[in-house]
Amino acid sequence: ALVLPVIRPDLYVGLRSPPCGILLYGPPGTGKTMLARAAAKESNAAMAGRRCTSFYTCSASSLTSKWVGEGEKILRALFRIARDTAPSIIFFDEIDAMLSARKSDEHEASRRFKTEFMVQIDGVIGCQFSTDADRVLILGCTNTPWDLDDAVLRRFQRRIYIPLPDARARELLLRTLIKNNANNLSVAQVKQLGTLTDGYSSSDLVSLCKEASFGPLRSLKAAEIEQLKTRDIRPINLNDFVEAMKNCRKSVSPQASKEYEKWEKQSKT
Repeated sequence: ALVLPVIRPDLYVGLRSPPCGILLYGPPGTGKTMLARAAAKESNAAMAGRRCTSFYTCSASSLTSKWVGEGEKILRALFRIARDTAPSIIFFDEIDAMLSARKSDEHEASRRFKTEFMVQIDGVIGCQFSTDADRVLILGCTNTPWDLDDAVLRRFQRRIYIPLPDARARELLLRTLIKNNANNLSVAQVKQLGTLTDGYSSSDLVSLCKEASFGPLRSLKAAEIEQLKTRDIRPINLNDFVEAMKNCRKSVSPQASKEYEKWEKQSKT
């Protein structure tokens, strides 16, 4: 949906035109922002000898201003620059902070900003996405898709759910995170950790591994650490992870996970 149309725009024309708006949603800490950046990097890697994809990251703080009307001007300038430097990707991080559902008592400036966003994205959607000048992709990221305005959601033709990692994904991530530190974890033990960390997000697993890596040092006194040589640090073991799990718990509740799954089903009906 993202990389191939940038590499071969000649194949994705007419009814095959890819979506110009893609929304990544799911629990916090699952790597949505990282995926967006990785997609942009992958696009550039495949564009050898051709113009690289420009990547613009935006947040609520970078697009808002205390001056009335300034936010709309910044937004128009952003889209204009994106078109001038196409192919390009505009990434809106935590998009719900900017484009939440409109309310009757909402400030006029906020309503104007949302209207301007929809005008600009409509201009992108109207393109055929067949030449370098057309290739502007709007990529949004949110932890609360149900807070977005319905009109905004409609403009994101593709919505991709980024769930919590499953047991296999957790196992692979744990292997990657600990590979550069001395450890004596067996294949079976890493698999066991993948099971024990059910419900952990990718960010939670990073915190867990960091906490476990301090295990070999916590059993030593300060004076011993001062004299300790790097090669003498004992390897990280399973018990270090068991102890670390007492302090690093999963940040997404089972109820929250069900809310995301429920919204995913509703958005497809």
